[in-house]
Amino acid sequence: MLEYLKLMRPFSGTLTSLMPVMGALAEKQFDLSILVLLFILGFFSHAYGFVLNDIIDYEIDKHSKELKRRPLITGTITIKEAWIFVIVSLIISYGITIFLAIKSTMYQPIIIYTLFVILVAIYDLYSKKFPGMDIFVTTGIFFLIIYGGVTVTGSITKLGTITWIIALVGTIQVLYMQFITGGLKDAENDYKQGGKTLALKMGVQIKNQTLKIPNGFKTLAYTLQIVNITIALLPFMLLEKFQKTSPYLKYTQWFLLITLAVILLTLSHKLLSMKQFKRSKARKLIGTHYVLNYGLMPIVLMTFNPLVGIIILVPPVAFVLWNKILFGTTLEPKTM
Repeated sequence: MLEYLKLMRPFSGTLTSLMPVMGALAEKQFDLSILVLLFILGFFSHAYGFVLNDIIDYEIDKHSKELKRRPLITGTITIKEAWIFVIVSLIISYGITIFLAIKSTMYQPIIIYTLFVILVAIYDLYSKKFPGMDIFVTTGIFFLIIYGGVTVTGSITKLGTITWIIALVGTIQVLYMQFITGGLKDAENDYKQGGKTLALKMGVQIKNQTLKIPNGFKTLAYTLQIVNITIALLPFMLLEKFQKTSPYLKYTQWFLLITLAVILLTLSHKLLSMKQFKRSKARKLIGTHYVLNYGLMPIVLMTFNPLVGIIILVPPVAFVLWNKILFGTTLEPKTM
């Protein structure tokens, strides 16, 4: 059982799980039973994407010393068993999707969710073959958030402005994770195995543990981070509901957003300033950035219900617990 959990990487799965939940909350869905189902759907959607990626990248990953603990590399789970797990994950996810569609008599969400499945598959198939393929998985996440909103409205044309903003925030978060943190942590092995990621294309190099990050790549990283934070602030400037909320709640949200923004930019700076690539240090910085970055969405959505702010604690607590259970660490997932 533990090997399957390592395979699906639940330490980051909690983050993907929250994506359809965020979309639904943006459309004021506060039925806990529905939100739990969307969370489970997101969890198995994450498993589908990550396990499929491990299967497709097996020939590349098996040459990496840093990835030697992944179940497919150790042989504790076979390729055939991994394929079965991918199929089961999809069956569970589609089972929830169809159940919610029948329950609400709204069927467009099934189409939206299928777009997510297709886009993630395209990414998994071609991510190491062409630079910039991360755009497919990030667009997939965009539709996963939109899916959550459409389970409430029934149609993509009826979504509110805040849902589109939340979807953009979540999408750019994942784009940063894919382009920047993902590109950095896998740069050495991707280069050795002939990968063609955007990071390599832009000149990122790791030779004898010496890390070279071109200014263009750093500029892209900081730009994505600043754009993401700016979009998260837009509702407070553009939407009447956010302007009319109580001053106490509004100032609390601003304080949290600004504090989080400073922490995220600091973590980005530390990662991008590394001269020697130490994977353990990079894992800690990336892991911390992962779980804190997702706090932007629930902070914004506190306008609709202050209790939504509790969700900020879910990713970091889950990240620490899963790492402790699976690897005996707190911020250093060994299969990342």
